[in-house]
Amino acid sequence: MNKEELVKEISKKTKLSQKMSSDVLSATLDIIQKTVAKGKKVTLVGFGTWEARKRAARIGRNPQTGKELKIAAKTVPAWSAGKSFKELVK
Repeated sequence: MNKEELVKEISKKTKLSQKMSSDVLSATLDIIQKTVAKGKKVTLVGFGTWEARKRAARIGRNPQTGKELKIAAKTVPAWSAGKSFKELVK
């Protein structure tokens, strides 16, 4: 499912126009991204949690040459499914 299909489903379920559904979805995603970028968690109970996770610096390997290279530490976005979501997917 892509964003356009999701907007159509939201529109059907909520009886909102597709434009309004698109605006709500875009605003929701924007808020989640900005909050996680600030280093805070966003939790939707039963659905999941978005957070920023730190990755330590490490040594990697170039697959073409086999030469070792240093991979810098960085912060990456992460998502973990909530209990209800995990049970639904089983």
